[in-house]
Amino acid sequence: MRNLGIAAIFTCGAVAQAEPVTIAALGDSLTAGYGLEADDGLVPQLEAWLNDNGADVVLINAGVSGDTTAGGLSRVGWTLTPDVDGMIVTLGGNDFLRGIDPAVSRENLRGILQAAKNADVDVLLIGIEASNNYGPDYKAAFDSMYPDLAAEFGVQLVPRFFQGVLDAAGVQDNVRNYMQRDRIHPNPAGVKVIVETLGPEVLAFVTRVSAQ
Repeated sequence: MRNLGIAAIFTCGAVAQAEPVTIAALGDSLTAGYGLEADDGLVPQLEAWLNDNGADVVLINAGVSGDTTAGGLSRVGWTLTPDVDGMIVTLGGNDFLRGIDPAVSRENLRGILQAAKNADVDVLLIGIEASNNYGPDYKAAFDSMYPDLAAEFGVQLVPRFFQGVLDAAGVQDNVRNYMQRDRIHPNPAGVKVIVETLGPEVLAFVTRVSAQ
């Protein structure tokens, strides 16, 4: 009986260790999978890539199309449920499209990171690079908020969400091959190359979260 009891303890321990890591992906339409079939979106494709590469992880799609950093801040409390082990934050694109003051966006992102810190949930922050539509000062202020906040909160940073598309396209004229007609959202081919580029970074994040 004593041996059976010891075996049961080890068996229960193995089951507990086998539970997948749960990561919430807080974002906008880029996270939500706007314009795509459900299985072609970023979250399911990224989850499949991670599992294919040895991660035991479940990704929760907390993306809302049209959301700004303010919207993300308003939702972060109920996104950080007790079962969430880590959170990916990809917000800011709609702030840029609306010309929102980067100082406002920065404070909203700071609030999101502070909420995660208070909940003892690690974050992977993914940046969105601005164009020069509003001038170089706006671009500099917008682009810098991601590395600045990552350093402030000690979180992992991926500087550019669309890096995979830029790398695959090679030249600017070819970017359209990876984007939907609106030139804002990736098509399935675009999601594929984004996932291939983001995958190793997210895998490192999941590995770190699972070790905590």
